[in-house]
Amino acid sequence: MTAILPGATIGILGGGQLGRMVAMAARSLGYRIQVMDPDASCPARFVVDACFEGSWDDEKAAANLARGCDVVTLEIEQVSIACLEAAAKYAPVRPSAEVLHVIQNRIRQKEWLRERGFPLGPWHAARSEQDLEEAAAKLGGRCFVKSAQGGYDGRSQVKIGFGDETTPADAWLLLGRQPCVVEQALDLDREISVMVARSPRGETKSFPTATNHHEHQILAWSVIPSLISSQMEARAQKLACDIADSFTLEGLLAVEMFLTTDGELLVNELAPRPHNSYHASERACVTSQFEQDVRAICDLPLGDVSVVQPAAIANLLGDLWLDHPPHFDRALAIPGIRVHLYEKHQPRKGRKMGHLSAVGSTPEEAIARVLEAQSLL
Repeated sequence: MTAILPGATIGILGGGQLGRMVAMAARSLGYRIQVMDPDASCPARFVVDACFEGSWDDEKAAANLARGCDVVTLEIEQVSIACLEAAAKYAPVRPSAEVLHVIQNRIRQKEWLRERGFPLGPWHAARSEQDLEEAAAKLGGRCFVKSAQGGYDGRSQVKIGFGDETTPADAWLLLGRQPCVVEQALDLDREISVMVARSPRGETKSFPTATNHHEHQILAWSVIPSLISSQMEARAQKLACDIADSFTLEGLLAVEMFLTTDGELLVNELAPRPHNSYHASERACVTSQFEQDVRAICDLPLGDVSVVQPAAIANLLGDLWLDHPPHFDRALAIPGIRVHLYEKHQPRKGRKMGHLSAVGSTPEEAIARVLEAQSLL
């Protein structure tokens, strides 16, 4: 028997909102939880049994966490490979260091996908200012330039060729003169994602696709199920599951995709953890992404991912708190609305402080409700 049963202890490398929500789901199943995070007062701190303070490259803290755990997972890609390897001496680490090694560097990730024949938009790696200039010229001028290592929620990304006079030289400087990927700007119909769970015994289940809307490269709202054809849905599901199988994944994998106006389905980025675009799974699906994560890493039977009702989420950024506390009472007057806050103490512009969720009889109704509630804050 390979299952790690309730009553065991799960360790999470990272104590942000994703770790917090996984911990809450794990508690409902009867597990004990420990986290490691650089911030001793991280969002997960208030819902776990123990919090180990340590930076993302603190091998000793990672080992100390794992010593008291039956399995270890992660909720952020910034954790060093050395930390995962240190933890793996004491408990299984899922997803593995090998998976994280591929994903946490955008050049390595895209090369891995390309070598296996997965569809990507036109892109080039740039390891110098000259590389970046040549890549932008080859790709037609309008490009997104992203740091190879680190960066999320629009950080470590620069747009060039969009009329704001930012040059490749500017982008190279803004990104710290570090290796980066240069991606051709595409004509998009929409952005979607698929969350895949795969257990050590090889059972795989993928959630229905989510449609995602970004503003300033940060997810603004997301809805499940997405608004795409059944044929495109099947293509997206197969693509995501094939990627998970190629990794021999143990845990969760979010596959962000582009659907272009001419019907191409392309992989954007991968995330080996719970994902912002699947927060709505708590309301929409029989099993949330957070419970599914626990099931996958503990080698339990995976949960039903069927949609019970359409649901949408809208992110709440720190900007909302800068003038006055948000009027959550007004938002909660909208039918089907819930408020989810992460207990982050310092609101900052662009920082995710929580989200609203809404249900509706259709995806469109769920989106309309959550955006109406957000407008009342």
